[in-house]
Amino acid sequence: MAMRKTISIIMPVYGVEDYVGAAIESMQAQTFQDWELWAVDDGTKDRSGIICDEYAAKDDRIRVIHKENGGAPSARNVAIDRAEGKYLYFMDSDDWAEPGMLEEMYHLAEAHEAEMVVSGYYIDSYYSEDKKFVQIQRVEDRFYESQRAFREDAYRLFDQNLLYTPWNKLFLADYIRKNRIYFPNTFWDDFPFCLSVIRDIERVAVTSKAYYHFMRKRSESETTRYRKEMFEKREEEHGWLVVLFEDWGVADAKTEEFLARRYVERLIGCIENVTNSSCTLSLREKREHVAMIVNRPTTRACLKKARPRSFYMKIMLLPLKWKNVTLCLMEGKFISKVKKGSVKSFVKLKANR
Repeated sequence: MAMRKTISIIMPVYGVEDYVGAAIESMQAQTFQDWELWAVDDGTKDRSGIICDEYAAKDDRIRVIHKENGGAPSARNVAIDRAEGKYLYFMDSDDWAEPGMLEEMYHLAEAHEAEMVVSGYYIDSYYSEDKKFVQIQRVEDRFYESQRAFREDAYRLFDQNLLYTPWNKLFLADYIRKNRIYFPNTFWDDFPFCLSVIRDIERVAVTSKAYYHFMRKRSESETTRYRKEMFEKREEEHGWLVVLFEDWGVADAKTEEFLARRYVERLIGCIENVTNSSCTLSLREKREHVAMIVNRPTTRACLKKARPRSFYMKIMLLPLKWKNVTLCLMEGKFISKVKKGSVKSFVKLKANR
């Protein structure tokens, strides 16, 4: 009987035939080799599942599950129930990771008996076939020796986008299972999963090193699509964070400013969402939607508390402060145009907001 592996890598697979091989090979190239990889073919219509089978035939650490399409959350959850490792690592099948990632995160987890390890990561935004803008998200090394210390500093980790996604983290499997934490059946399922993990967590280690490469390359990426329910989703996410910090009893000025700034900055994206070319709303409907956004009590309250960190963002928020629907729509159209016509400029502006 094969011995239990130390790390279980879980990877949902759908429509990534051009990328999944590189993702798998980046795991095979890890300096830490005591792992199993669960590749879950979520009813893909291309050759992604076949490619996974080909790798599994040559590497007995790779297990492939073929299932009917149910979305990435269901794919991850199927593998969570089968994973045998002491630690869980969640990989996206169109990204890749540097060789030392698993080994260094594992040793950090063991040294501190951590329930979760958080690392930095790279955002690789391609604006041509071989040219990219690289953004690094990270904070300094730290081990939180108490639950309270982590909770009071969590706003800073959120502010660097380090607590929203699972792929820059190593999780203690027993903690996930004990608390029965699964990915919810919704789009953008990463964030609510991570919120469930951190809600009662006690021992967290953070490394300033970055390993994971989040790839923004595919034109069909989820981030480029019009989402009818985007504003409602952002409202829901804001509510989750507010409730989380309230439940934690954390209400200091820095946390409140972060929550307000995060909320209003994402409203810019909600407005751009209705001005991009794939939006089917009429002009009247767009104006009504934007008017609803700028006049909400939450919007007004957060605009007063937020302290934008760049001159660029201060300018972007002015139409919202003025409640000027026309200017908001013009701004959204400008962002849509830059986003479509000059990816390099768009990602630089977004990174420096």
